Amino acid sequence: MSEPPAARPTPETARHAQRSRRSLPLPREWPITLILLGVVVSLLVVALNHFRRGTVLLALVVLLAAALRLVLPAREAGLLAVRSRVIDVLTLGGIGAALLFFALIVPPPS
Repeated sequence: MSEPPAARPTPETARHAQRSRRSLPLPREWPITLILLGVVVSLLVVALNHFRRGTVLLALVVLLAAALRLVLPAREAGLLAVRSRVIDVLTLGGIGAALLFFALIVPPPS
């Protein structure tokens, strides 16, 4: 018995194989992973006794979450998409702006 000849790769499958070798795939839930990583880093900064820097960083991470929810389609936003896009962006933007405001007006310790 002879084996059937191997199928020749088409240009499309060759491009797909080459593309998949070049770049690592992002996890499906990369937006929420990025945001959670930012939250952990900001809380670590606060724990290292840099309250203002950590809370400003936390506010910027929340504002980044709002920006990601605004520009990414719901399918790609993953767990950032909780309600409608408008509600999510307004909520995250409001929380981020309030955090930034309060982080900047808290007086330094004397």
